[in-house]
Amino acid sequence: MLKTVNRILVGLAGVVLLALGAAVLIGALDLQRRWSFTLPSAWPFDGPHDVLLTDADRRRWRGSGWWWPVAIIALAVVVLAALWWLLVQWRPRRLREVVVDCGDGQVALVRGRALEDALAAQAGALDGVDHVLVTLVGRRTAPEAHVRLILAPRGAPATAVHRLCAEVLQQGRVSAGLARLPAEIRLGAVRHRAERVG
Repeated sequence: MLKTVNRILVGLAGVVLLALGAAVLIGALDLQRRWSFTLPSAWPFDGPHDVLLTDADRRRWRGSGWWWPVAIIALAVVVLAALWWLLVQWRPRRLREVVVDCGDGQVALVRGRALEDALAAQAGALDGVDHVLVTLVGRRTAPEAHVRLILAPRGAPATAVHRLCAEVLQQGRVSAGLARLPAEIRLGAVRHRAERVG
C-alpha cells in the first residue's frame, strides 16, 4: 500500500514539475517564435520577459483580511503532510500476518504479533537476557526480524546473540516453515550500579 501511494505521489509531483518546467522553458527560450508554432491562449508564459506572478497577481489578495491566515494554514498543512510522509518512509512496517507453509500444499496465516510474542518469550528465557522486543517487518511470505536485546548486568553479549540465532530464530524459522528468517539484532544493557569489589 505504501509503495503504491509513494509511486502515485512521486508520479503526480513529476507530472506537475515537468509541465511547469516545459511552460517556463518554452517561454524563456522564446521557442514559439523561433519554431513558428502557436500556444493556447491560457499558456502562462508568452515570451522571455514574462514572469510567473505579476505584481498585480502578487498584490491582489494582500488587502483582504482572510489572505494571510489562509496562506499560513495552507503552508503549514503542506509542511506537516510532507513531514508525516517522510516519517512514514523511515518507520518499518510491522507485519500483521505471516504465511506459514503447512507442508501439504496448504498455507496458514499466523498473526505477526503472536509470532513476535513467541520469539520474544523464548529469547527472554535465555541466560543473561533481561528484556527482548521483537518486531517482524518485510513481506508476509518473507519476514525479517528486528530484535532489541537488553542484557542483564552479567549477561555475555556473544553468548546471548549466538543462542538467539542458533536456538530462538532457528526454531521460529522452522516452525513457521520459512526458508530463511534474517534478523537485525540490537544490543542494550540494563542500567545498574557498579558493584564493590573487596
